[in-house]
Amino acid sequence: MGLQAERSAPGSRGAAGPRRGVLPLPLPLLPLLLLLLRPGAGGAAAQGEAEAPSLYLWKTGPWGRCMGDECGLGGIQTRAVWCAHVEGWTTLHTNCKQAERPSNQQDCFKVCDWHKELYDWRLGPWNQCQPVISKSLEKPLECIKGEEGIQVREITCIQKDKDIPAEDIICEYFEPKPLLEQACLIPCQQDCIVSEFSAWSECSKTCGSGLQHRTRHVVAPPQFGGSGCPNLTEFQVCQSGPCDADELLYSLHVGPWSACSGPHPRQARQARRRGKNKERDKDRGRGVKDPEARELIKKKRNRNRQNRQENKYWDIQIGYQTREVTCTNKTGKAADLSFCQQEKLPVTFQSCVITKECQVSEWSEWSPCSKTCHDTASPTGTRVRTRTIRQFPIGGEKECPELEEKEPCVSQGDGVAPCATYGWRATEWTECRVDPLLSQQDKRRGNQTALCGGGIQTREAYCVQANENLLSHLNAHKGKEASKPVDLKLCTGPVPNTTQLCHIPCPIECEVSPWSAWGPCTYENCNDQQGKKGFKLRKRRITNEPTGGSGGTGNCPHLLEAIPCEEPSCYDWKAVRLGDCEPDNGKECGPGTQVQEVVCINSDGEEVDRQLCRDAIFPIPVACDAPCPKDCVLSTWSTWSSCSHTCSGKTTEGKQIRARSILAYADEEGGVRCPNSSALQEVRSCNEHPCTVYHWQTGPWGQCIEDTSVSSFNTTTTWNGEASCSIGMQTRKVICVRVNVGQVGPKKCPESLRPETVRPCLLPCKKDCIVTPYSDWTPCPSSCKEGDSGVRKQSRHRVIIQMPANGGRDCTDPLYEEKACEAPQVCQSYRWKTHKWRRCQLVPWSVQQDSPGAQEGCGPGRQARAITCRKQDGGQAGIHECLQYAGPVPALTQACQIPCQDDCQLTSWSKFSSCNGDCGAVRTRKRTIVGKSKKKEKCKNSHLYPLIETQYCPCDKYNAQPVGNWSDCILPEGKVEVLLGMKVQGDIKECGQGYRYQAMACYDQNGRLVETSRCNSHGYIEEACIIPCPSDCKLSEWSNWSRCSKSCGSGVKVRSKWLREKPYNGGRPCPKLDHVNQAQVYEVVPCHSDCNQYIWVTEPWSVCKVTFVNMRDNCGEGVQTRKVRCMQNTADGPSEHVEDYLCDPEEMPLGSRECKLPCPEDCVISEWGPWTRCALPCNQSSFRQRSADPIRQPADEGRSCPDPVEKEPCNLNKNCYHYDYNVTDWSTCQLSEKAVCGNGIKTRMLDCVRSDGKSVDLKYCEELGLEKNWQMNMSCVVECPVNCQLSEWSAWSACSQTCGLTGKMIRRRTVTQPFQGDGRPCPSLMDQSKPCPVKPCYRWQYGQWSPCQVQEAQCGEGTRTRNISCVVSDGSADDFSKVVDEEFCADIEPIIDGNRNMVLEETCTQPCPGDCYLKDWSSWSLCQLTCVNGEDLGFGGIQVRSRAVIIQELENQHLCPEQMLETKSCDDGQCYEYKWMASAWKGSSRTVWCQRSDGVNVTGGCLVLSQPDADRSCNPPCSQPHSYCSETKTCHCEEGYTEVMSSNSTLEQCTLIPVVVIPTVEDKRGDVKTSRAVHPTQPSSNPAGRGRTWFLQPFGPDGRLKTWVYGVAAGAFVLLIFIVSMIYLACKKPKKPQRRQNNRLKPLTLAYDGDADM
Repeated sequence: MGLQAERSAPGSRGAAGPRRGVLPLPLPLLPLLLLLLRPGAGGAAAQGEAEAPSLYLWKTGPWGRCMGDECGLGGIQTRAVWCAHVEGWTTLHTNCKQAERPSNQQDCFKVCDWHKELYDWRLGPWNQCQPVISKSLEKPLECIKGEEGIQVREITCIQKDKDIPAEDIICEYFEPKPLLEQACLIPCQQDCIVSEFSAWSECSKTCGSGLQHRTRHVVAPPQFGGSGCPNLTEFQVCQSGPCDADELLYSLHVGPWSACSGPHPRQARQARRRGKNKERDKDRGRGVKDPEARELIKKKRNRNRQNRQENKYWDIQIGYQTREVTCTNKTGKAADLSFCQQEKLPVTFQSCVITKECQVSEWSEWSPCSKTCHDTASPTGTRVRTRTIRQFPIGGEKECPELEEKEPCVSQGDGVAPCATYGWRATEWTECRVDPLLSQQDKRRGNQTALCGGGIQTREAYCVQANENLLSHLNAHKGKEASKPVDLKLCTGPVPNTTQLCHIPCPIECEVSPWSAWGPCTYENCNDQQGKKGFKLRKRRITNEPTGGSGGTGNCPHLLEAIPCEEPSCYDWKAVRLGDCEPDNGKECGPGTQVQEVVCINSDGEEVDRQLCRDAIFPIPVACDAPCPKDCVLSTWSTWSSCSHTCSGKTTEGKQIRARSILAYADEEGGVRCPNSSALQEVRSCNEHPCTVYHWQTGPWGQCIEDTSVSSFNTTTTWNGEASCSIGMQTRKVICVRVNVGQVGPKKCPESLRPETVRPCLLPCKKDCIVTPYSDWTPCPSSCKEGDSGVRKQSRHRVIIQMPANGGRDCTDPLYEEKACEAPQVCQSYRWKTHKWRRCQLVPWSVQQDSPGAQEGCGPGRQARAITCRKQDGGQAGIHECLQYAGPVPALTQACQIPCQDDCQLTSWSKFSSCNGDCGAVRTRKRTIVGKSKKKEKCKNSHLYPLIETQYCPCDKYNAQPVGNWSDCILPEGKVEVLLGMKVQGDIKECGQGYRYQAMACYDQNGRLVETSRCNSHGYIEEACIIPCPSDCKLSEWSNWSRCSKSCGSGVKVRSKWLREKPYNGGRPCPKLDHVNQAQVYEVVPCHSDCNQYIWVTEPWSVCKVTFVNMRDNCGEGVQTRKVRCMQNTADGPSEHVEDYLCDPEEMPLGSRECKLPCPEDCVISEWGPWTRCALPCNQSSFRQRSADPIRQPADEGRSCPDPVEKEPCNLNKNCYHYDYNVTDWSTCQLSEKAVCGNGIKTRMLDCVRSDGKSVDLKYCEELGLEKNWQMNMSCVVECPVNCQLSEWSAWSACSQTCGLTGKMIRRRTVTQPFQGDGRPCPSLMDQSKPCPVKPCYRWQYGQWSPCQVQEAQCGEGTRTRNISCVVSDGSADDFSKVVDEEFCADIEPIIDGNRNMVLEETCTQPCPGDCYLKDWSSWSLCQLTCVNGEDLGFGGIQVRSRAVIIQELENQHLCPEQMLETKSCDDGQCYEYKWMASAWKGSSRTVWCQRSDGVNVTGGCLVLSQPDADRSCNPPCSQPHSYCSETKTCHCEEGYTEVMSSNSTLEQCTLIPVVVIPTVEDKRGDVKTSRAVHPTQPSSNPAGRGRTWFLQPFGPDGRLKTWVYGVAAGAFVLLIFIVSMIYLACKKPKKPQRRQNNRLKPLTLAYDGDADM
């Protein structure tokens, strides 16, 4: 970007305006510049030339970029130059004049990036807002918001270091030029607003004619072109009684003191010095002989020289000043002094201190930047430079300038390191704990072992320095070594959470199947068959593997039981079925055999190769009988019943029974007879083994111990997916146990089935304790506090970031260390040392001698002294230390008196003696006469010069009284009531007995606040209070589970809890209760009942009992019965008889049936076999069948056997069924018994449902191979009830007030863990306050100024004085400070209204009689903002004060000064509104005034246009009889008269209205209506009560009908229509009403509104 000399070619658009900034150009560029600025250069021919205007002109393009090798001056920029016709087209260069060709290149300033530091825009202030011309033409009558305007400012580019203007283009390279103008608002003109006048003053003269005045002050100054203020003073002539003596015409006037001049005239000084030198020579000559004296003099001289040097900061010179005393008459003209007759004239000279201004040194160099590192967040630091005072100011008002200057800075250079950044780190999470989540009720149950499920864990957050190489640092130390903790305040980001929910896996209990049936007697090991001893075994399997606990299957019960037995065998033949009875010798019937079909099975009942049974005894064929015709026919044997006992002992023996029944009797004449009944039943022994059951019992697995034999493994292996550092071994105890007896020898149990006693295990890696390095020592307090003698300590700490585990190294090192600080630096305090006063310097005699009564060498003067700065121990210190630490500078000069011969000399007063607390005692102070004054009689006059003063001691009586409100209830510090004595994080609630406090204030008998110790009070009233402890919701224990809702298949079981106690005081809320019964919590779980748990067992059918017995044949139709019992089914078969209701009544077999007993000749067939299955799907076209076998052939050829096959059609839901799976609803979320919350499981079950809706055993569905694609389990979460956890209370804050009654101390706590779920909610009280002990507020306060005192004259310049006093208050705004002894403020620096300089005396002017003068300033007005509709326009607040003029003589009016006004800006402004107020009317007038919104009455401020009327008299006045002036300023007639108006709408006359008399009921002549005129003023002739009178006035004052006349006419018209309508309806013939038939009652409908009582 380059710079160019800006010049507009004649043909170019928008010539630029003049530039303000001028860049200093180097000398070589000057001729070029002159060339460019030459009139007409680069354009057309100059006007002065005679030639005709050329048709061709040179044109130039814009300057290009400034190019060059170096930055700054010395760059070159170019532009295009071409020749063009006046009409715009380009032509050859030769057509234009070559002499006028503009330059196509120039020098320029090349801007580089580093110039950014050198150049910048300087923004000038915005000038006054000027109205926009187009809008200012039409102005509205009333200004509401103001007028829109524009304001401009100057903006220049400057070279910063030299503060000189530069070309704008340099600054524009870095930053666009800021705006030069902006819109602004010119607010409405605000006129001056003044207050109401004060009351009239007293008359200026006590006799004769005088003046009295009243004044007002300015409330708001005129602004934005508003009109000025009116006169602030009004005066009037007043008359008092006649004067007795002549009026005083002349007054003695004292002029102001001249400036302090000096030093004394040179001659006087020399003469004095000569006299002194002579005396000194005498002394010197006298003292030479004494060496000691000479040494003393030398020391003194050195000390004086040193003091003078120390006093170089104060160059004190005492000079003198004079004033004029004149005599003036009452018109202010001077007169001869002789007219002012007075014995003693005022002094016209005095000693004074010559004022010196403050002198300071040059500024020092800037200090290095406070920020020595690079930080993007806050890149700037500060740097400081200072200067020192060379000469302190003396006598002037002006303070020294600032001695220190600060400015922001940035550390420069490449080597600046980045600043340290800080980040949060967190320790390892602690172990997961469930107990903090328990409710109070759960905790009281006490069984808190082995809790599992959802829990909570905590960690600690700490702050560390996050340096760049932290990652590499951590990698090098494998994350174990951590940065040292630093102050928590250095970390600014959000604190990592310190609590989180966690999960402890719940142990899954071991579940096992039922026992299998006892197996056969088998060898312990079939591969090693030794001896004759074997075992019968029964087994069960694990259906649900356990987890948790001590791990593995060690928690399961034993899975195998054994019974010793004799003659074991590993393999045996098992009969599958019997073959048909084959008669011997191929006969048709008779005795025969049945061959058994067998298979070879092993001890577990599994079919194996037949070869293995080669040693077993093969079952022999069974003898049988095939009945011949007419023989007895028996059924086949039933199956053996289940064994009556599982084992055999002394009293028990296992038996099995089987039976058969008679199917047909034999013929009497030769058939084989039926056996007697005993032969129809067989009994055999079973389970003959003794009842001694043995099993192996395992103990729990022991600890995992490192196994040295396996330690050669790779050190890190994975086992079940977990990393481990080595493999160890675990052992357990295994013993042989006899059931119901106890441990026995191991040989009783099968050795080969003995469980393992040793197994490998995973040794988790050792975790050592890891702690951070120690933090840095906390700093020792650097500042020294006086009176603080306690031992100061510094500490450091470190944080455990990994707890030890698995036998790792313990945390033994201390986490906290402290040590005493080194002896602190002695508190260095400083004090001013004052040296001896120098001699008293008088006004030179040459000035004094003309004054009457002056004596040489005596009188009033002034003396100075030196002051130096000392340390407390007396050592010298720099003057700046004392200025900073030693309080105000002591007085450097004071008035002094060299007594003249006639004066009395006395010492200063001593201090008052102390009061010993006795009420009514006296304290005194004394002084003495000194020198020659002791001999003077007048000095001994105790009335004129008292030597002793007494005063009474104060009578102190104190009373204490409480102030302010009670504090919150506060528990004693450090005491926390812990529920159940368990300090569980998150369950600590502060409750129990605490105390609340109320502050006590102590007052003396004068109502002044004093220290509370005076009332023997420690500052508080204490009162015990109770913080109620929270009580959680309490529920009952779980009820027992209900029975499963179905006896076969899947149902549900339910248990519930009842509400016993609701929560209170912020306890844990109740879980969501059941809606129907508001006091129950349910848990619903699916359950499964085994359909074969209880089964019907039948005995064989009895013999068919024939109803009509054919004695010969014993055959025919009859009935047969059998026993049907419900029995519990076990693995060994049906075992126990149970109640019938437990079996399915629909499935119960028949107990009796009709039967047909075959005759001896008849064919006999066997029992029917089972029905075949129906083919699915069921339909009637398919059949099922059953068959029977013929057992005995008929005797006769003619008789045939019945059909051995029976068929029936398949009917759905009768003998044929469809089956389908059904899935139950989900259960509620089930947790482990030991869990409170966390991950649970929802379950549901499969059910097999028959087509008639009945649940059946699952095998029916399984046989059909139906699809089962349902998920039976689903994980679920029960939200954990996390109680709100709070931090500890912070320390009490400092008091909000340093003194007074209203101070409060506050402490706070924060929520560290918000409550979750049904946890205990957070309390609302997060901060507590407590009143501070009451302390009196002491401060210095000015007294009132005394009246202006003019010494020994009537008027002129005098002085007024005021005192400062120590006052006490209680700190509240409405407490008026009360004066106390100054000793109470001894420790308080004397500052009043923020100013250290105490002004106790000031000059003032006492006006002479007849002078016209300005009154004192009024107090500052309230701070007022410029507002519209109550909104601030942003012009800031303004305050004003004024001085009114007071006139004493009318003829001096022309000499009066102007009244004065002074404004200042202020911050705490308010918007005020002004509105007109008016009193009630009194006659035709009322008072109207303007009032400010805070209730102050003012003049000005309200809009004149909207001023209400104060006068409402009519013009012209209402002179007609019976007329009056109304509020609308028009004339009206009195009541009873009507107005007659003239053509110009003015009232002409009031005429009487005629009266209508309407008679009342009592009037006998009620039918006669009369209308007559009655004069309203005359008494009515009607007797009382006979009639009422109305004045009807139909016409208004304008001659038109009044409104009520129209109303009456309309009413009459409506009435007339109504009467006509009624007559019509009355005369109309009515229709007959229809009779209602069957007029039934409507049914009553009740609407249920939801009320339970309905």
